[in-house]
Amino acid sequence: MAEQGLKEKTANGLLWGGISQGGQQMLNLVFGIFLARLLTPADYGIVGMLTIFTLIANSLQESGFISALNRKKNVTAEDFNAVFWFNVLCSVLVYGLLFAAAPLIAMWFRQPVLVPLSRLLFLSFVISSLGTSLRAWLFRNMMVRQSTIVNLIALVVSGVTGVTLAWNGFAYWGIAVQNLTYCLMMTTGSWCYCRWRPTWHIDLRPLRGMLGFSSKLLITNIFTYVNNNLFSIFLGRLYGEREVGYYNQANKWTGMGYTFLTGMVWSVTQPLFARLSEDETERRCRVFRKMLRLTAFLSFPALFGLALIAPEFIEITITAKWLPAAELMQILCVGGAFVPIASFYSNFIISQGRSNVYMWNTIALCLVQMLLLVCLFPLGIRVMVVAYVVVGALWLFVWHAFARRMLALRLRDALRDILPFFGIAVVAMALAWVAARPLSDNIYVSLLVKVGVAAAVYLLLLRWLGAQIMSECLDFLKSKFGRRK
Repeated sequence: MAEQGLKEKTANGLLWGGISQGGQQMLNLVFGIFLARLLTPADYGIVGMLTIFTLIANSLQESGFISALNRKKNVTAEDFNAVFWFNVLCSVLVYGLLFAAAPLIAMWFRQPVLVPLSRLLFLSFVISSLGTSLRAWLFRNMMVRQSTIVNLIALVVSGVTGVTLAWNGFAYWGIAVQNLTYCLMMTTGSWCYCRWRPTWHIDLRPLRGMLGFSSKLLITNIFTYVNNNLFSIFLGRLYGEREVGYYNQANKWTGMGYTFLTGMVWSVTQPLFARLSEDETERRCRVFRKMLRLTAFLSFPALFGLALIAPEFIEITITAKWLPAAELMQILCVGGAFVPIASFYSNFIISQGRSNVYMWNTIALCLVQMLLLVCLFPLGIRVMVVAYVVVGALWLFVWHAFARRMLALRLRDALRDILPFFGIAVVAMALAWVAARPLSDNIYVSLLVKVGVAAAVYLLLLRWLGAQIMSECLDFLKSKFGRRK
């Protein structure tokens, strides 16, 4: 009964996680199209230069406590309260430091407008700090449906705000205010749904038991954010805001593709594996492999498909002025197909309390990618992006080597779960590209043919090969949305 209950809760969590991420990416798509049509690559580049600072600041105020609270066996109200006040105090301190550093940031990028813009944009992590503990409470209790509602409302309100400001000529200021509005709505919504409330009694002593775990996640997240935004930092310094704008646009659409999957899996992976006993070795391995197959089943066709249609997608949605971003987007999408799988491995490792493994593995990956970018810089941005993507994909073998120690899963078994979906997706995309090539003069027809042929070939091949994961997904959806007798 307990196993059936956990299975049902996991399935429902995946369903609502999928609805959340699907709705989120759809709204991001709609509002992103409007903003990209209204704004220029330079406008996006200006805000993109500040992305790394915002992400690091958000990591500092959250400090990995959401995962730390999730894995703690017996969590109390005092634990949540300590995290709440730590986040608030830390965010105020970090904002003060960045407020003072704004002129230096503007000097590095040679953009004086970054002084007032950064001081406005950085308020977002102060606002977010008021809701971190509440989001951790929702996450721990697997309240994915409530988190979905909050997220979608926040996206709608912030998206309308950003488009309205851009329409009225506020340019990059509209993007900054959109980010602030999103953080405000997320925090407000979390307060509405969370049944826990902080108190005015400030006692940080409960953090002692979580600092060892959370600090490793903090260091890891900072390295990850720096690594993921290296291009924005150096392109902004060496080439200017237009190149940053093109890269950020390509990276944004690619990120929307794999974030849908990583967010859906993340919403249940850590809570699920944290509740499975280490003594249940066979059960954990069975659950892991099923989740691995599900991730590969969705990831490869989604991201390879996005790479296939990137030129048509860019020109139709945000006009030909953004076409230089299409080639970069194709390269990033191929690498992005492996991101959800790597994220699944890392989430499993975190759920086992091995944040040290997660930290050092991520730092090693980041250092290797940074070294490659420095060495390959004279060869141009495309060569750097290709190298970045290849290393990220090959690093899956490293993730597996660490996960195997906790799971007793052989590499060949993991490859059996992943490679069939990889191969079928490649075949489907190749046939779709061949079918659409004679129709390349009409981008609308070409887009429809590519999508139709790729989807049909992928699903038919899976059906012909008898893929069990597809049947299980269809059966679950029918049980949820089909007619009930």
